[in-house]
Amino acid sequence: MTGPAEPTVEALRQRLADFAAARRWEPFHTPKNLAAALSVEAGELLEIFQWLTPEQAAAVMSEPERAHRVRDEVADVLAYLLQFCTVVGVDPLGALAAKIERNELRFPVPTDATGVGEKAVGAPEHVTGVNSDVGE
Repeated sequence: MTGPAEPTVEALRQRLADFAAARRWEPFHTPKNLAAALSVEAGELLEIFQWLTPEQAAAVMSEPERAHRVRDEVADVLAYLLQFCTVVGVDPLGALAAKIERNELRFPVPTDATGVGEKAVGAPEHVTGVNSDVGE
């Protein structure tokens, strides 16, 4: 027996668009407004971790109340990002795949003399993930 299918990005985008349309919110869903809302929600996610030590931050998801807040803020961030992408015509998965590909070319895996990977070079120690070329 199988459960319900996992939602797709496109299905969620459509559900968000239908939700906004039913409430006549489209005039307010401008790129500027959605980008601002996305920033606010990302800030609310950050607020959960603001004064925590690295150890406390790593344990957040084991605390039911904080884990619930994290999931809610992640949902808000993703909802506004998907709505923004819809309004400006960006395929979020395509954009992410292209960005990862550019970063793989820009930051190749370094190897030592034995051919085994070692510490990342070409980027500051703190730079990781897909947004390693901020400003481009």
